[in-house]
Amino acid sequence: MAQQADLDFTYTTIDKIFRLSMGETGDYSGAKYDGDFSMTLEDAQKAKHKFIADSLNIKEGSKVLDMACGWAPFTRYIVKERGATSMGLTLSQGQADACQKNGFNVIVRDCRTVKPEDYGTFDAITCIGGLEHFCSVEEWQAGKQEQVYKDFFKVLYDLLPVGGRYYMQTMTFSKNMLPFEDIDINAEPGSASHVLALMIKEFPGSWLPYGPEMVIDCAKPYFKLISQSSGRLDYIETIGQWRKRFRKFNLKKYWLYLSLVPKLLTNKEFRHQVAVFKVSPNRVCFEEEIMDHYRLVFEKI
Repeated sequence: MAQQADLDFTYTTIDKIFRLSMGETGDYSGAKYDGDFSMTLEDAQKAKHKFIADSLNIKEGSKVLDMACGWAPFTRYIVKERGATSMGLTLSQGQADACQKNGFNVIVRDCRTVKPEDYGTFDAITCIGGLEHFCSVEEWQAGKQEQVYKDFFKVLYDLLPVGGRYYMQTMTFSKNMLPFEDIDINAEPGSASHVLALMIKEFPGSWLPYGPEMVIDCAKPYFKLISQSSGRLDYIETIGQWRKRFRKFNLKKYWLYLSLVPKLLTNKEFRHQVAVFKVSPNRVCFEEEIMDHYRLVFEKI
């Protein structure tokens, strides 16, 4: 699994820049346009939050565990709009610090290790984008990927009552995924080989599931599938909106960009992160159907 250092590299590095671009509780996961790309990014993210809350039957007094909570946009929605209580978990210290500063109950914790005796049980659980970081390349190569997911669903099973629901979003590899040996950071820029190598650099310690079927199969015998939908086209639009906002001028933000120049000159891995920022490799992978993106709702049986 991606460790705290891996996620700090990915998320804490961009913490201030992201919040200056998207707001204090900005959402760093695919929005829900449902084909209406005239919607603002904020409205599409709120539509996603409403869909999740409705799918999980979240209402006043519901106790919700928001795994991989990011900057707590979903927690904010269910606390303010539904009157629920929420605990958020993240492995990024930068995200946790920002969430706590904004008054949200968020701690640094590996969500795969949570037990009922830690915080009790919950009425509903979300994990928006977290599964993408649960299996490393090395675990996949060792044939452990499915067991990683099965173990996680057992954790969820223990934290929910019968009939309790779990929502997840995850990127998955799709029909045009390359063989691993063809992925090369030194390949021609813009090629599938190079773009996938940048994805690995963007999310160290992380490897995606091969389609939603792998995830659904691993949920058995603990959960039944309630709904499944692809958010690939929505995510392409979301990333396009992020790119505009990252580039929009803000004096504090551009001072931060300038402060990173010495790191750019001295740190090869950081230069890969800059290449990620320029290319948006996940968007390219969605466009080329190297990757897909799924929303899945499960119910404990």
